[in-house]
Amino acid sequence: MKKITFKNKPIVCLTSYNFHTAKLLDKYCDLILVGDSLGMAYYGDSTTRNVKLEEIIRHGKSVKKGIKKSFLVVDMPFGTYKNRISAKKNALKIIKETKCDAVKIEGGTKISNIVRYLVKNKINVMGHIGLLPQKIRSRKDYTIKGKSKNEQKMLLNDLKSLETAGVFSIVLEAVKENVSNEIVKISKVPIIGIGATKHCHGQILVLEDMLGLFEKVPKFVKKYLNLNNLIEKAIKKYALDVKKGNFPKNKNIYL
Repeated sequence: MKKITFKNKPIVCLTSYNFHTAKLLDKYCDLILVGDSLGMAYYGDSTTRNVKLEEIIRHGKSVKKGIKKSFLVVDMPFGTYKNRISAKKNALKIIKETKCDAVKIEGGTKISNIVRYLVKNKINVMGHIGLLPQKIRSRKDYTIKGKSKNEQKMLLNDLKSLETAGVFSIVLEAVKENVSNEIVKISKVPIIGIGATKHCHGQILVLEDMLGLFEKVPKFVKKYLNLNNLIEKAIKKYALDVKKGNFPKNKNIYL
């Protein structure tokens, strides 16, 4: 099992689903995640729950080709870690076929026994607590975590359970800042935030969100570009050129 440590703090993380973006991200990221967010960002699904094992593996293989230095983590899709046996089988399949450094699974205390079993079998595991996208069935399920005392207690228990189970890092999603700060303060492993505190040991976003490919994004997303508009302008110009006979020109033809 490859020991995963991060020399750089804060830790820079982004998602990628293909060779081309991975090659760009590898210059700047410490960790690249092939997230099951590809179901929504890439295939247009309403949730991440439809992503299949073979799909995540196919994208993981593509991403791996573009990576030279970054740690590669691949999400285990919904339904692929129902118990210890299926989790081990599917995790090993992902690792074998994608050559990734680790897998990520969602949940805390309830799945800590599965995490412990994977780690025992020399599989690097990244945890994910707070808002769990694989639990989302409708828009009303998108709620900020850590508002009540009970939720705060559950989050802290999830943290401790995953640490004890042996995760090397944890993604903390959509959790109130004061609770996030407490988690970061007591955590023994790097906390990667997405909609958490700026004091996390690192941050992650879905690449397509931060590039501005989608009009509606969560509050925690900062759009660094409006790529959607740029792409539309280019397509519109191409369409006009074709209609007016301005494309192709001689330089685009094999004379």
